Amino acid sequence: MSCISINLKKEETLIKIEDNATKEEILEELKEKMTELAKLYKEEKIPVRVTGKILSDDELLEVKKNMKEILDVQVTFDTPTSLGLHSIIRSYKEEIDNSETIYHTGSLRSGQKIESEGSIVIIGDVNAGAEVIARDNIIVQGNLRGLAHAGAKGNKSAIVTAGILDAVQVRISNIVREIDKNEELSVPRAYICVKDSKIEIETW
Repeated sequence: MSCISINLKKEETLIKIEDNATKEEILEELKEKMTELAKLYKEEKIPVRVTGKILSDDELLEVKKNMKEILDVQVTFDTPTSLGLHSIIRSYKEEIDNSETIYHTGSLRSGQKIESEGSIVIIGDVNAGAEVIARDNIIVQGNLRGLAHAGAKGNKSAIVTAGILDAVQVRISNIVREIDKNEELSVPRAYICVKDSKIEIETW
């Protein structure tokens, strides 16, 4: 089964890596797919964007090396590959210190739901149609496309963070913010909190 898909667009080429792919599978298929892509590119310099699985530092290094050897174009990664869970938690240590925390490894697919009486850390993506509901904080290491409802029992001091924010709505306590897709599509390293009774979206 293929672990890498390529979508050729006018402005960019999108390469998606499946969440459950191993390093060996990624590198083996990437070499084959990139060789095919190089034949199509010829003199083109259309940038490449890599999405999907959150790569470890080692995987990221190998992927970058392999891609550069075959295709000489600009490559960007829209997953927070270099942050690491420890960095995210350390950055917001004060917010989660006093909260019982659930850690979920892997992405949440449409229809899946996780609830907690404390905080939730998602080591993966929250896809559209998935829900994460916590009494306290929600930390999403990857892409947040589904619903995140922090402070679900009235805690307006709760926060939501995401490697990439690509959701249509976020909630903290009883406050809801609809996200303007024209202005805030794919906000990187998003930090979401309540200020003056309104949900604010910042970057860290």
